[in-house]
Amino acid sequence: MINIENQFFFKDEAQNIEVFIKREDLIHPFISGNKFRKLKYNLLQAKKEKQAALLTFGGAFSNHIAAAAYAGHEYGFKTIGVIRGDELFNKINENPTLQFAQKCGMQLEFVSREDYRLKTETHFIEKLHQKWGDFYLVPEGGTNTFAIKGCEEILLDGDSKFDYICCAVGTGGTISGIINSALSHQKVLGFPALKGDFLKDEIQKFTTQEHWELITEYHFGGYGKVDSTLISFINTSFATNKIPLDPIYTGKMAFGVIDLIQKKYFPKNAKILMIHTGGLQGIQGMNIKLKNKNLQTIVYND
Repeated sequence: MINIENQFFFKDEAQNIEVFIKREDLIHPFISGNKFRKLKYNLLQAKKEKQAALLTFGGAFSNHIAAAAYAGHEYGFKTIGVIRGDELFNKINENPTLQFAQKCGMQLEFVSREDYRLKTETHFIEKLHQKWGDFYLVPEGGTNTFAIKGCEEILLDGDSKFDYICCAVGTGGTISGIINSALSHQKVLGFPALKGDFLKDEIQKFTTQEHWELITEYHFGGYGKVDSTLISFINTSFATNKIPLDPIYTGKMAFGVIDLIQKKYFPKNAKILMIHTGGLQGIQGMNIKLKNKNLQTIVYND
């Protein structure tokens, strides 16, 4: 069992509400946060099935692609990454995530956005087998029953003192594991990085518990979208706590938690634990975008 520390993040003195953050980003320098949790049992299953290759899916700046590439390098798997957007084929040198994946030995397969939508279709997977041979398939974002099992290990016995557990939501795997392991007196709040309510149905595939809720108004326009308010919050948090936050997931969740405290969503004396799901590798790519727009960039190291 990995023991990840909880760091103090914020206190509202008037309401006596304390916020801590579980530093899952510190699990591993390259397979950090929920990606480590999601890959753990998938890698063990791939070994059990005597598979030599992993194939998975992701976007241009995917934390999952970067983590899977390094995991393959570290644990002896060939890796294939199916990347959304065939226009990226000639832009690898402009993309730090894809460069990192290649350096780790991952072979990249660029597909059109239309074809990428077929990633769960049997005929599309069969075409990938015809090209790449036998492989262990890890879904986009890593979310499957093995990933849920890994994410059920995020909460530890010492976390029982918290009333609320908060985490960002992408594909729904991390929050599903947290919901399954949270205690009956704890409410789990998920902050989706994407627009829409479809994630509720995805989460219900992996949990039968009901002590959870999705807070859907802190996506900042949708997946990968940021604004100056969010960037300022992330940079102020780093200056105050020396805790780096990524702008796609954890930064938005943390912003939402603090905003809800100010709006008196939580009862007085509440103790809140936020889960840092990693994703810091994506900041470099986001900063390139921000610089190109002459906007403030994200500070995440001294």
